Amino acid sequence: MARFVVAGPSEYLAITGWGIDDVKLAKKAWVFAGQKCSRFDISPVNYEFNVEAMSSEKLAFNLPAVFTIGPKITPAPALEVDGASNQRRVLMPESEEALLLYAKLIAPHDHASNHVKQLVKGVIEGETRVLAASMTMEEIFQGTKKFKQEVFDQVQLDLNKFGLYIYNANVKQLVDEPGHEYFSYLGKKTQQEAANKAKVDVAEERMKGEVGAKEREGLTRQNAAKVDAETKVVSVRQQGIGLREEAKVKAEVQVYENEREAEIAAAQAGLAMKKAGWEKQSKVAQVEAVKAVAIREAELQMEVERKNALRLTEKLKAEQLSKATVQYETQVQESNAALYNRQKAADATLYEQVKSAEARKAQADAMFFEQKLAEDARLYAKQKEAEALAMVGKAKVEYVTSMLQALGGDYGALRDYLMIDGGMYQEMARVNASAVSGMQPKISIWSGADGAAGEAGAGAMQQVAGVYKMLPPLLSTVHEQTGMQPPAWMGSLPKDGAN
Repeated sequence: MARFVVAGPSEYLAITGWGIDDVKLAKKAWVFAGQKCSRFDISPVNYEFNVEAMSSEKLAFNLPAVFTIGPKITPAPALEVDGASNQRRVLMPESEEALLLYAKLIAPHDHASNHVKQLVKGVIEGETRVLAASMTMEEIFQGTKKFKQEVFDQVQLDLNKFGLYIYNANVKQLVDEPGHEYFSYLGKKTQQEAANKAKVDVAEERMKGEVGAKEREGLTRQNAAKVDAETKVVSVRQQGIGLREEAKVKAEVQVYENEREAEIAAAQAGLAMKKAGWEKQSKVAQVEAVKAVAIREAELQMEVERKNALRLTEKLKAEQLSKATVQYETQVQESNAALYNRQKAADATLYEQVKSAEARKAQADAMFFEQKLAEDARLYAKQKEAEALAMVGKAKVEYVTSMLQALGGDYGALRDYLMIDGGMYQEMARVNASAVSGMQPKISIWSGADGAAGEAGAGAMQQVAGVYKMLPPLLSTVHEQTGMQPPAWMGSLPKDGAN
């Protein structure tokens, strides 16, 4: 039976079986018969390790670290709002390949089990040792931050094969192995260097203080004498500046007064020039006004005369145009009437020709139709005659075939029968009779060999023998006249030269 399964907030469902090629991951799904559903936790787990490593100088040290590791979760779909259309678009999540690897390789085991812990520890220790073996202790100690970052990067590359992700990593201070005091000596060295540096810094500061005090005392005296001298210089300079400024002010006052007088004179001269210009402009304006009036009067007079000339011209043109128009329209009407009459006559002639042609065409069509009917009748008669001949010929063929079968296939007997049935011999006798009619034929009488055909006492057999003796000459005569051979049962004609 089907059942609906829902995973918890920190869980996923791994479904396999019927209808699924590999593994299906979901937060909720229907599980049908033939399918198997497994839950697995995706919450990260803290793994605390004390990694033992060795630098390139064969110096051992411990690297205490705490890693927060879990499956790499694909972020959920997010919504993005388009500013132009104010529409929401769904941003699809990234590939779920890492989570699928975790479900196949790690999920069957408890993520807090020793198996997973040993797997993670092996990866971290292996990468840390490989990286530490390529660096000196000084490089590791001086570049601790860089060293830690490289360890994290290399470990993450290996954990990607299992779908795991380092969410957080905290590496503590490097610690010496028991029996090795490199970091402690290095710390003492650093402390001593700091103490010595502090002493040097104290002495330097004391020296700077004493020297600074003497320098300040000397600078104070120097500055006091310098200030007195500068005060006297400034006093004399101020007096000179005062006298100079007073003379400058007097000169500026005199210059200003002169400029004012010059401006007044220039203003008076300008006023006089403007008055003269105004008077000149006034007189010119009066003269121009008088001339303009005269010019305008002349222009108006010319306009009046031009209008009169145009009026007379238009009047003459109108008179001439009216006459020409009347004459033109009269001629046009006459031409149109003549053209109309010619068109009507041409239309009548054309109509008669068209009707005559149509009559001739109708007559020709009637004659063609009659000829076609006569030809069709002759053709039909020929077809019927041919069909009758074909039927007669077919009947004759069937008749001859049946007679030949009745005579046993004897072609000669069939020929003789057809000649007798068709009256061939009677026709031959009639033709021969008509051919010899009115003639005096030479009649030959054949008798016996001994010339005693008519003697008394001859027997009946002699008469029959006489008849048979007459047959050869008779058959020879028929053959000579018709070319026909006697039937085989009657005998054969004698050869040439035989008696």
